Amino acid sequence: MSLPYTLLAKKRAGLPLADAEIAEIVQGAVDGSWSDAQLAAFLMAAAIRELGPQETAALTRGMLDSGERWDLAREVPNLCDKHSTGGVGDKVSLVLGPLLAACGLPTAMLVGRGLGHTGGTADKLDAVPGLTLELDRRRCLDLLARTGLAIGVATMGIAPADKKLYALRDQTATIDSIPLIVASILSKKLAVGPAAVAFDVKTGDGAFLPERERAEDLARRLVETLASLGTAASAWVTDMSQPLGRWVGHAAEVAESLETLEGGGPDDLREVTLALAVEAARLVKSTVTRADFESALRDGRARAAFNRWAEAQGADPRWLEAPELALAPHVEVVTAPANGWLAHVHNRDLGLLLIEAGGGRAHAGAKIDLGIAFRVEARIGDAIQAGQELLRLHLREPNPKLARRFQACFEIREEPAEAPPLLVSRI
Repeated sequence: MSLPYTLLAKKRAGLPLADAEIAEIVQGAVDGSWSDAQLAAFLMAAAIRELGPQETAALTRGMLDSGERWDLAREVPNLCDKHSTGGVGDKVSLVLGPLLAACGLPTAMLVGRGLGHTGGTADKLDAVPGLTLELDRRRCLDLLARTGLAIGVATMGIAPADKKLYALRDQTATIDSIPLIVASILSKKLAVGPAAVAFDVKTGDGAFLPERERAEDLARRLVETLASLGTAASAWVTDMSQPLGRWVGHAAEVAESLETLEGGGPDDLREVTLALAVEAARLVKSTVTRADFESALRDGRARAAFNRWAEAQGADPRWLEAPELALAPHVEVVTAPANGWLAHVHNRDLGLLLIEAGGGRAHAGAKIDLGIAFRVEARIGDAIQAGQELLRLHLREPNPKLARRFQACFEIREEPAEAPPLLVSRI
């Protein structure tokens, strides 16, 4: 066994760590033999000096082996999973899971709470009365057998080393280190044990990694590392330079997801969902086609799959028949100050302003007002007239000052602007 000092000095010098050395660090995080200061020093060295593909895979394996392994695909062949790096209005999981289940593709997704400017799928599902999100292996298998779908939050036994390191990453400004992101995400995915994972990696102003080059690098490393560890994977890099869909806010996003599951909903949300559905089907070698998925949205099968799953996880069946998703009653209408074209949206700022308004979690343990929301009425590339509505904001009480700050998130320029591509690249 090596001393922490020796391993830290080696990584600080830019030398690669062996698999056994990475395993020692992970074990030290779990059993407490490495102090927070030593673990923080490792994270900083890893972020600055980078981890190579072999080191990244070793860190992933180490964090995976630190806790429970469900290996669900051994009992549920062709089990699908999906992961998104998150963004403003990203509600794809709420549509994709039921859609895959409706077409005979079993799906299990462990989802999280909000992080930074992004909303968490688990927080959004809190808007469904009675729904319980705690999952362990037994419950997950039962849900898959009964409904073909399981969505929830994992037990504390999944990748405990990641929980320790993640908390320190938040304190050491190493959150955006791509190798550390890859190991964190994949250790949890592999613990569940799907047959295949489709990734949705966001790029643009509201993305965790806004630069396209870095987003594509993350997507590539996620796919390649997972493949090296024996699980099929692919990724779409998709646009997050403006909100996905029209609504942002927990109850409103659930309502928009249900609308999409019934064959309606916004075009961009439907397109990203279908692209990922096709990837999931291809990865598990299913014969289900895009046309089959489109049909399941149109004919009600996808919405019926949502209802079966939600009721199995405790949702009130009467609510599912007639959902009530009330929004905050006061409306602030945000209008354009001038003629021109909508050229840029400060999307990350929109997400942060929603949190400030009470519609997100400003700190761990903070309560979310599920009815705080906004609807975007203009898209990048649109011709804009002065006084035209850009955004409709739902609050508990009047707040014109906050509305003006929302207005500042929309850049209107004199020259025409081009809408960004929604599906940027496939990895």
